[in-house]
Amino acid sequence: MATITSLVDTTTTTNQGKPGDTVQISGTALASTVRVNFGAATVAPTSVTSTQVTFVIPNTAPCSGQVSVSVTSSAGATSNSLPFFVIATPTTTALSVTCVSAATGGPVTLFGSNFLSGTQVGVGGVGNVTVAPTLPSQVSFTAPADLTQVATVATHPVTITTGGGTSTSGTTLIDYYLPPTITSVLPTSGTAGDQITVNGTNFVGVITVTFTDSTAATATAVFAPVSDTQLVATVPPGLATGLGSITVHSCGGDSNAQAFTIT
Repeated sequence: MATITSLVDTTTTTNQGKPGDTVQISGTALASTVRVNFGAATVAPTSVTSTQVTFVIPNTAPCSGQVSVSVTSSAGATSNSLPFFVIATPTTTALSVTCVSAATGGPVTLFGSNFLSGTQVGVGGVGNVTVAPTLPSQVSFTAPADLTQVATVATHPVTITTGGGTSTSGTTLIDYYLPPTITSVLPTSGTAGDQITVNGTNFVGVITVTFTDSTAATATAVFAPVSDTQLVATVPPGLATGLGSITVHSCGGDSNAQAFTIT
């Protein structure tokens, strides 16, 4: 009678896998095998030798969990059984942040389910990051920078690949922002309460406008966006007079410091 000694999924190289994977059964007296018993399902083998039988995990396999695998010969004799673990397909539900800087990337935590056999997180066309999740519902990684980005904001799907496959693309998204740049401020000097026009590029999703005075003290200004290239900021109170600067901050990072004199 046939005896099976090991089960190896050719994709994961373990006794774990997903529907559609090919599994190699090794053992003895396997030459007369006519079917593989995969849990409650019966599967026709794809190849048979005296020491090895291969088959494809059926789509009728359970979503996850342990199943028993054995083989049956043409004479109706069934071998011993060994356990095989069906790995569920991962799903993603959310991210700890909605955006990162295209210039630097940044730390992100991905939330979802069935992560434990994860091998990599993919960020759209930006790149893949190797991961080793320790929790089934979340994994932390560093999103890679995208130094080729042209648009001010680019949206990318975030996916995770595990032994159970790759999560659905488009379910969880992250925005990459180019850093803002200031080209000029008008006027170039002012006192508390004055409105200053700030010109530049990538003024999308601006979070703060900061004035720095001659003593390196800083204050956050009230501002109003005008367009992707212009905003109006009000000089905040409490700053020392003299030469200082203005910076703009968004998810893309900090802009250059543009000279501005507090009067």
